[in-house]
Amino acid sequence: MTSKRKLHIKSYGCQMNVYDAQRMVDSLAGEGFVESASAEDADLVILNTCHIREKASEKVYSELGRLRAAKTEAAQNGREMQIAVAGCVAQAEGDEIIRRAPVVDIVVGPQSYHHLPQLIARAKTQGRAIETEFPVQDKFGVLPQPAASAIRARGISAFVTVQEGCDKFCTFCVVPYTRGAEVSRPVEKIVEDVKRLTDNGVREITLIGQNVNAYHGEGKDGASWPLGKLLHRLAEIPGVARMRYSTSHPRDVEDSLIAAHRELPQLMPFVHLPVQSGSDRILAAMNRKHTARDYCEIIERFRASRQDIAFSSDFIVGFPGETEEDFSATLALVTQIGYAAAYSFKYSPRPGTPAADMQETVSTAGMDERLARLQDLINSQQSAFNKAAIGTTMDVLFEAEGRVPGQMVGRSAYLQPVHVMASPDIVGRVLPVTIEKLERYSLFGALASPVSTVQPTPFQMTIGA
Repeated sequence: MTSKRKLHIKSYGCQMNVYDAQRMVDSLAGEGFVESASAEDADLVILNTCHIREKASEKVYSELGRLRAAKTEAAQNGREMQIAVAGCVAQAEGDEIIRRAPVVDIVVGPQSYHHLPQLIARAKTQGRAIETEFPVQDKFGVLPQPAASAIRARGISAFVTVQEGCDKFCTFCVVPYTRGAEVSRPVEKIVEDVKRLTDNGVREITLIGQNVNAYHGEGKDGASWPLGKLLHRLAEIPGVARMRYSTSHPRDVEDSLIAAHRELPQLMPFVHLPVQSGSDRILAAMNRKHTARDYCEIIERFRASRQDIAFSSDFIVGFPGETEEDFSATLALVTQIGYAAAYSFKYSPRPGTPAADMQETVSTAGMDERLARLQDLINSQQSAFNKAAIGTTMDVLFEAEGRVPGQMVGRSAYLQPVHVMASPDIVGRVLPVTIEKLERYSLFGALASPVSTVQPTPFQMTIGA
């Protein structure tokens, strides 16, 4: 019997990294690794990195500095600790990590997680191991499957990767260089994954990909299926109560996806559709290949399909060359759309991207001031959206017990936390809740019994276009 070894994974960044961390746990389970919440007592520590956010590399090296002391202490106590750097920073800067950080034993890119057991063994015999090349074959077909106990431990919601990589080459983004070209999984492999998850208690599936709505996987009929058709197939699986997808690109919104929102009650009416800027000039400089008007027309197509649909988005403030007029166009777009939530960031250059060489930089003070104005507007819209829920009844998927004894917590269709006083046996069920009050970003209410319909209309009336 393989002796148990402790594994600690620290993930940064996007939902893909959360999913990738689960893949790494699954790939190492057969090697006798069990997860640990502490890096200090782990036999293997993996930093699962993200290259999207500001100062990504610096954060990795800072964390490696702290781990150096833990590795030294382990060696003094006669215990070997291995340290691995995984993810997009590993893909982009693998050789540099090896050069700058002698404490690192393994560097592995996001395309090669299924080779972790071999890399661990290679590092033991050769001192260090690095694998950051893009594979030629479809890596999706060789991933280990999680045990039933692992699925149940992760709860009633699960991520399922359906697509990876990006062909858009936005000038600010490193994803095409670190994750590679767009690859989509075959439909039946996704169906198998979802059936396995629902058989073990998962009720909500979130399909993820760098450009998830660019999905073009092969169906049983041999044809290329778009995301909308895939969603229809997954909705047929017993036990799938809710479906979501993230992250989308405006250029890949097609008619079958719009139709899926109209036709599938399991598909939640909440779409994350990043726009990045409201200025056509800046959008062109970003190589987004859509205009603000294009984006607004897409939003209207979604809204025509479901009156209760809501949106979140991403915004970059201070992109090279952004003027006050450009920024005002972003504020105007946000005002026109009306978001339930949004993420906004100051621009920071990523080495190797075209935008990193652009000279018309915006001052730090200018970016700070613009970001504060944008976030004030977004926060006011989110607050209005949440307040509009008071007095309505909405369906909630309950996930766990709350911090207060006797309290249960779930999420609305719009991912709002919802708290009620109820029995723990409601976990995994979708139940109507009448919302009574709002505290910060959380809703509080009472189970409604019986309630025939959800009442979403006030949301659209409050912040709609």
